[in-house]
Amino acid sequence: MKNIVLSGKRLQSSAGFNNSDVTNSPPFQVRWLLVFWMFVVSAIAYLDRVNISIAGPSVAAEFHLDNVHLGLVFSAFVFGYALFQVPGGAIADHLGPRLVLGLGVIWWAVFTTLITLISPNAAGVIFLLMAVRFLLGMGEAVVYPASNSVVSSWIPSVERGVANGIIFSGVGFGTGLTPPIVAYLTHTYGWRSAFWVSAGLGLVAGAVWYVIARNKPRQHPWISKAEIEHIETGLPPVPPTSTGKVSLTQVLAKPAVWLITFSYFAYGYVAYIFFTWFYIYLNKTRHLDLKQSTLYTMLPPLAMMAGSTLGGFLSDRLSKQFDDRVGRCYVACAAIAVCAVLLAFGSNVQSAQVASVILAAGAGALYVSQSAFWSMSADLGRNAAGSVSGFMNMGGQFGGVVTASLTPYLADHFGWSVGFGTAACLAAAGALAWLFVRPDNVRAQQTTAVY
Repeated sequence: MKNIVLSGKRLQSSAGFNNSDVTNSPPFQVRWLLVFWMFVVSAIAYLDRVNISIAGPSVAAEFHLDNVHLGLVFSAFVFGYALFQVPGGAIADHLGPRLVLGLGVIWWAVFTTLITLISPNAAGVIFLLMAVRFLLGMGEAVVYPASNSVVSSWIPSVERGVANGIIFSGVGFGTGLTPPIVAYLTHTYGWRSAFWVSAGLGLVAGAVWYVIARNKPRQHPWISKAEIEHIETGLPPVPPTSTGKVSLTQVLAKPAVWLITFSYFAYGYVAYIFFTWFYIYLNKTRHLDLKQSTLYTMLPPLAMMAGSTLGGFLSDRLSKQFDDRVGRCYVACAAIAVCAVLLAFGSNVQSAQVASVILAAGAGALYVSQSAFWSMSADLGRNAAGSVSGFMNMGGQFGGVVTASLTPYLADHFGWSVGFGTAACLAAAGALAWLFVRPDNVRAQQTTAVY
């Protein structure tokens, strides 16, 4: 009790903060409510993103697209998403994640709906489809930079692995729900209905987010003094000369940023095979029927969800027990390396069902590394976590741009084993990059750099 009273005095004396600004005994910890709702937003964002891969055969048939042209439509989204990662992160840092995410879901709803209004007989239909998906990608670009702004402001360093694990398990959850939901809606009501449902869910989630979220802990009416102290004492130290801002030049001057961005490029290349082509691979190449393809397409995202949660726990636990090099760098390196092995092995297994399970395990192993990426970028960026993570995520999404078009090309000309083998080689290189990231150097830079 004495410690809490003293903590309240310290808070009251800093920046004119008054104890009456916060409640004394909230029924829950606000930071974990925000993390949970970011999980929900993350899940819906991926529902909006992946719905077209499940509806892809229906869309391709209606618009007379072959796999290469459908791949261009897939790539258009990822290209817009990748291109606006850094601007999206800068906007989130400047305006705050509460407003940016609230407006972002309205944007997603508009462009998710617009694709359903395009006529197959329209002139230049392929370019219209690509333009709408590109603009949808632009809007979704704010999601994870804004999420990392929340983590940077609300989550102590020792909890960031778990927080990011929960948030990014939403990717697996949303992607896992997509096949049965979209397949049912497409079969029952037509592919357009799946896009309308996605848009509606996004609007609801965005409205709830705007009500419950605040940019900084001290701005929230539900938070306790004890939780504010817990958060603020657990954040990385800010140098006395800090202005709270970072330029892109300062971001690019850090070798660790380039290393994790390259590794995230490899990560994105692998992940987007599952987001864009896995269903079609099982259905057209492995010759599983619609029901089996839908069922086995759910395995990778479920594995991703489990891997993300497990990776977050391991990352924080090992960082606390040893140091960040073990908890962040070694965990990420090992997880991505295991993914590479499983991709190479699984794509050459004769049984479609066994191959699906092994490849899904590879996706799960990949997502064990997810928390390390985002925790490291939050530590690097602090008050500019949106900009730093936006740059890193841009690398990941350009990996997705490449795989969306290159993978079907390799599969058509050389076979799917070459497509997955290429991904495995790139994953191995991404794993090695983590061995050259040194968190101690990152922290040393944080004590001297001017942000």
